[in-house]
Amino acid sequence: MNRRDFLLSSLAATVCSSVSHAAERKDKSRFLFGVCCGFDEAPLLKSVGYDFMENNVAASFIPDKGDDDWKFQRDKILSLAVPLRSCNGFIPGRFRLTGPKADFAPALDYAEIALRRAQEVGVKTIVFGSGGARNVPGDYCAKNHRDVPDVEKGLEQYTRFCALLAKRVEDLKDVCVVIEPLRPNESNIVNFVWQGVQICNEVNSPRLRLLADIFHMMMGRESAASIVQAGSLLKHCHIAEHTTRMFPGSDPSRNHYFRAYFDALRTIGYTGGISCECGWAGEGSFAQKLEKALKTMSEF
Repeated sequence: MNRRDFLLSSLAATVCSSVSHAAERKDKSRFLFGVCCGFDEAPLLKSVGYDFMENNVAASFIPDKGDDDWKFQRDKILSLAVPLRSCNGFIPGRFRLTGPKADFAPALDYAEIALRRAQEVGVKTIVFGSGGARNVPGDYCAKNHRDVPDVEKGLEQYTRFCALLAKRVEDLKDVCVVIEPLRPNESNIVNFVWQGVQICNEVNSPRLRLLADIFHMMMGRESAASIVQAGSLLKHCHIAEHTTRMFPGSDPSRNHYFRAYFDALRTIGYTGGISCECGWAGEGSFAQKLEKALKTMSEF
């Protein structure tokens, strides 16, 4: 199915389902709300009413360090005031996943350590954005297209890496990697949820699933219909204000932009995590902003 047919069929599904689900708005499914932040903020998140926190893979699982360091870190994670449910920043930019210098072996070793440690502490979701590692470099050009990155070959490399990683950790029972589509000015491959669906279907592993970042979807003008198309492949979400990338509710006049995406999540029966990956600038304390963000998201 090409992109045009995909979007048309997905839009039709969304339109049909939105009619029946509009009447059910008061009977909402329960989303889990979290915040991307450091461990020190866990007590505050709990006091405000958040369900979980999301941190960075390197900071949480220290894949470059040995078992003695990990033992101390593991105990720290297990004692957090709110669960560490997800982690982002999966593959550091020092690893190359695409281009003529792509080298999967060290990235696979690093990723496997992180995923196995995540399994140990009950972290189920590892966000695979990692634009620096996956972006197709300018010196990897298509034939007869000088200085134009060959994004098709780069996408093939990225998909192959995902398949190899899924195979390496196929014995894990709970943790999965979720592909994060990024807006075009942050990555030159995998910009839309529908593209992530294609990769997940090709790899066909329970260890590889999908994330919908509502900010990136809005900035890329991707319809909420893509969420409906993703269906059960969708395991995690990020959210930030349209344009400003600030916390939900920072500009109440823009709250309506979120509604179609929340409606789509309910259409597929989504009950997973939604993490605020956003800025927190502006008047008021961090606690007040956390409260406003949680209230805003809970109203949809």
